[in-house]
Amino acid sequence: MNSSNHPWTKRLCPLLAVGSIFAAVGCKQQTVQEETRELPVMTVTHTDSVTINESYSATIEGRQDVEIYPQISGKITRICVREGQEVNAGQLLFVIDQVPYQAAVRMATANVHAAESQVATARLERDSKKALFEGKVISEYELQTAQNALATAEATLEQAKASLVDAGNNLSYTEVRSPVKGVVGTLPYRVGTLVSPQMAQPLTSVSDNAEMWVYFSVSEKELQGMMRRHGSRDKVLASFPPVSLTLSDGSEYPHSGYVETLSGVVNPRTGAVQVKTVFQNPDRQLLSGSVGNVVMPHSERNVIVIPKNATYEVQDKVYAYRVKDNTAESVEIKVAAFNDGNEYIVLSGLENGDVIVTEGVGSLRDGQALKTREDKR
Repeated sequence: MNSSNHPWTKRLCPLLAVGSIFAAVGCKQQTVQEETRELPVMTVTHTDSVTINESYSATIEGRQDVEIYPQISGKITRICVREGQEVNAGQLLFVIDQVPYQAAVRMATANVHAAESQVATARLERDSKKALFEGKVISEYELQTAQNALATAEATLEQAKASLVDAGNNLSYTEVRSPVKGVVGTLPYRVGTLVSPQMAQPLTSVSDNAEMWVYFSVSEKELQGMMRRHGSRDKVLASFPPVSLTLSDGSEYPHSGYVETLSGVVNPRTGAVQVKTVFQNPDRQLLSGSVGNVVMPHSERNVIVIPKNATYEVQDKVYAYRVKDNTAESVEIKVAAFNDGNEYIVLSGLENGDVIVTEGVGSLRDGQALKTREDKR
């Protein structure tokens, strides 16, 4: 049977035709609606002065983080500080069992006295032989033998004195003192623990945190831009303004800092260059090993500033949509390497009076018709 003559087919054909008409009309309406989207725009103008604060993740270190190791072996008999205590240079931290080292000092002292007696005896013998030699009673050989015995005794005395100094040093090493002023770190060992210079973990550490070093990194590309702009590393360093520090809890550190050095080596894994800033720490609020964000202000005059949302990127190039005759026109722009995550400083590509789309640029296409409204921000 011919399906075209089936009664159901005859009834469905008009319905399908009507549906096709509605679908075509719907697609056309959707296309028209898509081509005439209404988006916010802004008119580009030069700004007299603008400051953009750029934030960099940073690590905080004390000026000196000194690990304290014992210089002799023995059991800890006394711990003289607490974790987190502020200490002065030379302050006593630990005492290691002194008894064997005190005994070594006494023995070395006795050896010195014995050697001194031997020298005195050898000197008397030499003087006696010298008198006899001058009286032609003994030969020169006997006199020389006495002089050699005196020299041997004097050498033995020097060895004994050196041993006494060594024993005294070892005894002094039983008192472990802080080499710097700072704050005591953790105390992993307790009284009675056997320690030695070969131990893997130090007795403690002392962080000299009156002045803190805060490290962050800038990209090689950003550094090259600074070098081109200022001409040399010294001029780049001189161009850095005072910086501020945001702590890990979001609060702002009350003292400002300054950029002291730029690393001369690019990290091959990250492609970044390390920057060292210095912050004074009079209240010991900053702790070595903590993290934060260095905030660097960039002040510019007579520049164009646009929202970052008004741009999109393709292969490391930045674009915006300029509106001409109610049509979107894609334009490549050059922006400053630094930004605060919200705004860009435009170096080229836009002029005073240009109108750009500020939202929805990710779904636009070049040549698309637009309805526009003024961005009220």
